[in-house]
Amino acid sequence: MIYLDEYRDPQAVRRMAEMIARAATKPWTIMEICGGQTHTIVKYGLEALLPRSLTLVHGPGCPVCVTPIDLIDRAVALAGTPGVILASYGDMLRVPGSRHDLRTMKARGGDVRIVYSPLDALALARKHPDRQVVFFAVGFETTAPANAMAVREARRTGVSNFSILCSHVLVPPAVRAILSAPGTKVQGFLAAGHVCTITGYEEYLPIAAEFRVPIVVTGFEPLDILDGVYRTVRQLELGTHRVENQYSRAVLPAGNRAARVLLSEVFAITDRSWRGIGMLRSSGYRLADDYAAFDAERRFSFPAPEPPEDSPCIAGLVLQGRTKPHECPAFGLRCTPDRPLGAPMVSSEGACAAYYHYRSYQPSPTFAEQNR
Repeated sequence: MIYLDEYRDPQAVRRMAEMIARAATKPWTIMEICGGQTHTIVKYGLEALLPRSLTLVHGPGCPVCVTPIDLIDRAVALAGTPGVILASYGDMLRVPGSRHDLRTMKARGGDVRIVYSPLDALALARKHPDRQVVFFAVGFETTAPANAMAVREARRTGVSNFSILCSHVLVPPAVRAILSAPGTKVQGFLAAGHVCTITGYEEYLPIAAEFRVPIVVTGFEPLDILDGVYRTVRQLELGTHRVENQYSRAVLPAGNRAARVLLSEVFAITDRSWRGIGMLRSSGYRLADDYAAFDAERRFSFPAPEPPEDSPCIAGLVLQGRTKPHECPAFGLRCTPDRPLGAPMVSSEGACAAYYHYRSYQPSPTFAEQNR
């Protein structure tokens, strides 16, 4: 299959791994931003193919993982509000709030519906005009255009019982925050290819120049990842710090112009709190004032935030690339996908879930055994 099998070819992967080994003469630490990239690395045992001098660390590129506790609590409150249908993607149901999660509220009788797109939630609002339907809008720039389209369509067609609880976050401010953190070890980045299909990669140019780090826009298949690592290592060895586009089959420098116009119409930039990281300036979207009528945070009142319970979860350190999931003392014992202590064990893109399912801290046989 074009663009799939050829990017999983073991011989091509082996050749790329050998190129990386020849290129890397010094120790380097590279962070992949996206949780989808993390899962490829873990599932296919790619780290086992790299020289020991190279360290891959996992960034905050899982939108479910970085959704702050207070927004989970607001979703939980909405799920318990009479006359409200809370529509959400399925993986959000198990993300822990300060006291409960959405799965618990559904079990207690809350009207929580799993949907596959914001347009499904909009259809629910049309079907139930006597109910308030709230879509839990979570994601990076990748999912934001679909949510913007749903809001604009609701206004165009006069669906007044539809709103969104917005938890959109933006990748470039997170990259800047990681590089600005004291003691950061990250020396290069694999940027998320699907985000850049929307935004392009021009926003990364000043970051690469300011912090003197290479940033390589990278796809999600095994060969994509290794090619991105190779390009990053080559720049590190040469002392350069450019933005490169490994994912040129999908990403243009300016991204998707139509999607960006839509985003600028429906959303406005705002400060946003990231779970495990904290408040980052200008790092998220909120609904623009022209669309404020569809903002669930303005439409509903919410109880004061509760202090979170003590937890041994070290998700914040994992999301910042400061530790690996299996180094957490609760990993696989007190914290499992069935009983998660933190969001990275919940999401299909979470690093902890990837380590739990694929056990990447031991070499994976998928490629490692074939290519020895």
